[in-house]
Amino acid sequence: MIYNEKKIEMLRQRYPEGTRICLDHMEDLCPVESGTCGTVRFVDDAGTLHCKFDNGRTLGVIPDVDKFHKIEQEQAMADEQEKSEEITETEGFEESEEMEMSM
Repeated sequence: MIYNEKKIEMLRQRYPEGTRICLDHMEDLCPVESGTCGTVRFVDDAGTLHCKFDNGRTLGVIPDVDKFHKIEQEQAMADEQEKSEEITETEGFEESEEMEMSM
């Protein structure tokens, strides 16, 4: 897919660095799994959104080929808060488990 400069600039404005997206379906030999969320790092001169996904993978997402949607900022913040709470709960469990073992 080849985009003109106007389309690429529109993509850069719509998906600036830090924009959160969720992948619905990827056309790739080794795709990122559907439902995986990621953060846009940059949009290149070909119009590809280069993303770092929450599962640790980095891969370009091609608009009009791959299916994805933008996650609104409020939802992204709620997701981050939920992750933070999960980590805190897990860490607290491990600490209490260690204390019981030492007794």
